[in-house]
Amino acid sequence: MPGKVCLVTGASAGIGRAIALELLRAGHTVYGLARRVERMEEIRAAGGHPIGMDVTREGDLDRVVRTVLAERGRIDVLVNNAGTAVHGATEEVPLDRARRVFEVNLFGLAALTHRVLPGMRARRSGTIVNISSIGGEITLPMGAWYYASKHALEAYSDTLRQEVRRFGVRVVVVQPGIIRTGFEDDTPRDLREISGRGPYAETAEWMARRAEEATGPGSKGSDPAVVARCVSDVVAAADPKPRYSVGYLADLLLWVNRLLPDRLYDKLVTRRA
Repeated sequence: MPGKVCLVTGASAGIGRAIALELLRAGHTVYGLARRVERMEEIRAAGGHPIGMDVTREGDLDRVVRTVLAERGRIDVLVNNAGTAVHGATEEVPLDRARRVFEVNLFGLAALTHRVLPGMRARRSGTIVNISSIGGEITLPMGAWYYASKHALEAYSDTLRQEVRRFGVRVVVVQPGIIRTGFEDDTPRDLREISGRGPYAETAEWMARRAEEATGPGSKGSDPAVVARCVSDVVAAADPKPRYSVGYLADLLLWVNRLLPDRLYDKLVTRRA
């Protein structure tokens, strides 16, 4: 099978970088997209094509799509991986920061998708992979805006899949569990700065310590490569599933959330908060 032309957002670190490198190893043409081009030298060295892009800037999206179409004539695969988060009590997180989460995790993603879709529809072929999270189904205290954005992304993805399947376009959601990246590095600081004083301080400190345990030395989190291999398999599959969960605790936490009644789940995840 000839290589496909792939766009990967958020490719400067973590899961996005791993996906770009894995797709390159599989023989595809890969454009890594991120705000910080200087952090994508590994992708360039592996034969990829880094391009600076902020997913929330319409002009950047237009420029990237024009560039890739001018150079390659088509876009076969779009991996929407760029993401951001803010953590703190729902009542206390500034709404401008909450809006930023939605701008990156949902609206920016949708804006790029809408620019790529016409070409895919015209060719009656294409794959859109949206990197969600187990947080697209579950929730925990102090993460409302991140979880809300991922819940919204999953609904958007499901509806899009229903609409574009007849044009030969596949839409797939990937739900990583606990993955060892730098994505959560700011979580403890956010929790303490936003909610470390006042009525939610006890819960904020408990969640901050849990975040430090999950991302610090000795973390059992999975390597980003597990997500990258999943995405590569999706790209190669003739008929991929609509949804994949991967990484440490992903299947277990999703199973618990689906199985337990809401009040029992709430009691479980807040038992020490």
